Amino acid sequence: MELAYLMSFQRVLVSFCNSPVIVYVNKVGPYSNPQETYHYYSLPVCRPSKIVSKDLTLGEVLSGDRMAHSLYEIKFNEEISNKQLCSLTLNYDEINALRLAIEEFYYFEFVIDDIPLRGFVGQIEETNLFPHKHHIYVYTHHHFDFHLNNNQIIYVNISTKDHPPTSLDDDSLRSLKLEYTYSAKWHQTETIYKDRAKYIANTGFFPETLEIHWLSVINSMVLVFLLMGFVVIILSRILKHDLNRMTDEDDDGSPEEENGWKIIHTDVFRFPAHRELFCSILGVGCQFLSIFTGILLFAVCGMFTVHRHGSLMASGVILYAFTSCVAGYVSGKMYRQLQGEHWTWNIILTSNLFIVPFFLIWSIINTVAWAHGTTQALPYTTVLILAFMWLFVGFPLTVLGGIFGKNWATNFDAPCRTKNIAREIPQVVWYRTSFIRMLVGGFLPFSAISVELYYIFSTFWGREQYMLYGILTIVFLILLSVTACISIALTYFQLAAEDYRWWWQSIITSGSTGLFVFLYAIFFYFNRSKMRGALQTLQFFGYTSIACYVFFLMLGTVGFFSSLRFIRYIYVNIKMD
Repeated sequence: MELAYLMSFQRVLVSFCNSPVIVYVNKVGPYSNPQETYHYYSLPVCRPSKIVSKDLTLGEVLSGDRMAHSLYEIKFNEEISNKQLCSLTLNYDEINALRLAIEEFYYFEFVIDDIPLRGFVGQIEETNLFPHKHHIYVYTHHHFDFHLNNNQIIYVNISTKDHPPTSLDDDSLRSLKLEYTYSAKWHQTETIYKDRAKYIANTGFFPETLEIHWLSVINSMVLVFLLMGFVVIILSRILKHDLNRMTDEDDDGSPEEENGWKIIHTDVFRFPAHRELFCSILGVGCQFLSIFTGILLFAVCGMFTVHRHGSLMASGVILYAFTSCVAGYVSGKMYRQLQGEHWTWNIILTSNLFIVPFFLIWSIINTVAWAHGTTQALPYTTVLILAFMWLFVGFPLTVLGGIFGKNWATNFDAPCRTKNIAREIPQVVWYRTSFIRMLVGGFLPFSAISVELYYIFSTFWGREQYMLYGILTIVFLILLSVTACISIALTYFQLAAEDYRWWWQSIITSGSTGLFVFLYAIFFYFNRSKMRGALQTLQFFGYTSIACYVFFLMLGTVGFFSSLRFIRYIYVNIKMD
């Protein structure tokens, strides 16, 4: 009985060891332009007679993956030494194409068991600076190092320098025969399977630019607490002084002439102009707050790992579709409270406030990417899926949320009555103008996240995946806290100057953080990155402008609701005739 069991186990083990390990080729591209990627088979390399593509997820397609089967034949736990992949004869144009790719520092990406493998196509050796001269070599051998634990692949590394490369220096070459080979070696490791994501992240091909930067986060937190304490103490002392003076005047029976924020109590709750657009901004801003919160929750739960290609993008698209009800509900409820009369136009504007600018910018970028033949250009099937997702999920949920928001809305219930005739607004000195408030309201929240922005830009516009989601959650909370405090403070100073037009100002001053993020993006592109070329530049500034627009909507919403809560609090405590 025991002998039969051992023989059966041995047959299963042999069968498992002989199982093939599929090597997918993915993409190539210049090292300095992370988003300029092309299909691996766009280069003159070994390829099967019929290219078979891998079935990709939505996230993989959105992230530019285009995986296909390769000619590599590797079996599990079987070592290979100098096995021929193919014999390839290149013509003159193919030699020049390969030479140009190496001069542009092209790297390639393979995928084995959801593990990305990266290496350079070739190398350049500089021999003389003046006159400039260099040698070009192409790598024709790939060596795979597999790391195993309990018959599970933990990590795979690919190297290209075990064999001497082939020279491409001769410009007179009309044809060139290349012999491509590969080898494989298997190693045991103590890393368990569930920890392989951390192991992969710590053994990347690209330079390690991310590190735990708690000192910067602690510095931001200290600044935030000081700022919040300053705002709370100053405003509480000022408000206490104002309210005590009003109480003393009532007790003496000899009221003095009102001034400052108290004198505009009959105008401070005068509803703003362009209520459809105003309420749409608040609705879409709340939607993106929900999206960011959901993504951070998913990230903290470990859903976004290195070997889950494009999971972050796919989650963002799905969350946007299903949180459209939040935008419709908030917009419809607020529009009803502000006594709006064109509810249908409000819901249509809410559903299109973000998607139309995004579609216009994306269409331009996707068209240029398609003209260049890069993998960043989405295929028409994916475009149709996204369009149907918005048309049959996002838009109906926006309408449904708007219906519930309209029907469940209560009265605005302002603490003070509003007069029919608006009060004249006095002139103010230059440092109390709307422009200065916008600069202050945008710069202070930006300064709280400026350090983390560098790491976010370095990963999103690089090739590594952002993994410090705990720190990102703290920074996100810091950003919201600073925005709320600054919005309250600036709103108070505006009311103290007898300017009751705080509705739109609270959105603009808080949302102006997006402008500072865009200015930082310009600095990052020209001073902290090596990106270049028309396609990469268009992608960088196009998608960055969309991100800054999201910052404006999201932080503007936080600023408005913080100011509204503050204004209700101070005006409900004053006595009116």
